[in-house]
Amino acid sequence: MAILDFFRPEGRALLINITLSCGIGFMLFGNASRASQSRWTLLTIPGYDQGVFGGLLSNPSFLARFDNPGVTLQGQIVSTYTLGCILGSIIAIFTGDPLGRVKSVMLGCICLTVGGILQATAFTVPHMIIGRIISGLGIGFNTTTIPIWQSETCLKPSLRGRLVAVQLTCLVFGFVLTNWMNFGFTYVTDNEISWRFPLGFQALLAIGTVAFVPFLVESPRWLCLKDRHEEARAVLARLHAKPIDHPDVKETLEIIIETIAEEKADGEIGWREVFHNGRQQTMRRILLGCGANVFQQIGGVNVVAYYLPVVLERSFGFSPRMSLILSAVDSMQWMFWGACTTYVIERFGRKKLMIFGASGCSMCFAVTAIGLSVGTKVSNGVAVAFIFMFYFFFSIAMVTNWVGVYLIVSITPIGIQNLGAHFYIIFAVLNAAFLPFL
Repeated sequence: MAILDFFRPEGRALLINITLSCGIGFMLFGNASRASQSRWTLLTIPGYDQGVFGGLLSNPSFLARFDNPGVTLQGQIVSTYTLGCILGSIIAIFTGDPLGRVKSVMLGCICLTVGGILQATAFTVPHMIIGRIISGLGIGFNTTTIPIWQSETCLKPSLRGRLVAVQLTCLVFGFVLTNWMNFGFTYVTDNEISWRFPLGFQALLAIGTVAFVPFLVESPRWLCLKDRHEEARAVLARLHAKPIDHPDVKETLEIIIETIAEEKADGEIGWREVFHNGRQQTMRRILLGCGANVFQQIGGVNVVAYYLPVVLERSFGFSPRMSLILSAVDSMQWMFWGACTTYVIERFGRKKLMIFGASGCSMCFAVTAIGLSVGTKVSNGVAVAFIFMFYFFFSIAMVTNWVGVYLIVSITPIGIQNLGAHFYIIFAVLNAAFLPFL
């Protein structure tokens, strides 16, 4: 019986398993790789799959295998992953309801597995780019589907915000994992395993997600949407950990059915209604959701997350090795602050946290720019401290994406090289500009 219970979890155990599966999936999510010029630069990006590539661009064995690609080609190799994410997210809009949540997650993981294998076995640039795009497609599917699946299988609305924060903590854990993995492989940069293993390891994470899914449940709301009410009833019974004829199961099912019936009574929803401010204010909601993600990506997190070793080495004068160590430690404190948001998000609400976080992020970049402009040892130390503080405020603000990622990753190396300290003023101003909208 214990073995059967393990493979057929119910109630709290089922929710934990769904959260764990979603968490592994989110570990693969990242903000694109950091293109580095330093020999020892490692990745410092949330999420494993996309982030792991950044440190490889300074790996001698990797560069030799691909005939030492120039900076422009390196940037394109990195950013094609993001383009795959954009495409995957768009496709998921049209395939999400026909396939369902579970099949969509599995499809995303299959793409990630294939893409990871292609990257790990690549011998030419086109081979690598194809692998990057396929992995990006998988991330696009998963980042669109996983939050929906998690929320639709959580029967307590009060837990949903906290579970989203847990997913983001798992995302940053993937970032921490790649920091230390790539750091270890800097000691064997003359061997191709130093870049093939990290690229292939992401496939294991995707397989880990797929391994959980068959023992979990489909979204009861999606099942009701497809008029599969008896299957939805069985799923709800497992989520409640109660008999299938229990009043709580019946009540939850009736609420879902009634809600869907009301939505259908309003008629077929077309694209015109989606982008129209009618009774449900859908256009306003879309703009709020998209705006929060755009603010997140253009507010400077990609400068810190993608290029922190470069920033520490070029802007602050640290040695390459010390830059890597500081970046890895910084990633761990980011995960810590991200975990802390799990306990405050429901207490203080989304809006207050975003206003507080955006204000702090603006202050951090402003002080960094001032400190670097002064140029003394003390002022540089203050600037470093506020760069590290940025993750605290960012975690608070953005527990709430892809075009903004592509933009910032493309311009950051040029900005650091040509603007120096003035580059950080851009993000101080942008974060301050977000406040009226929040």
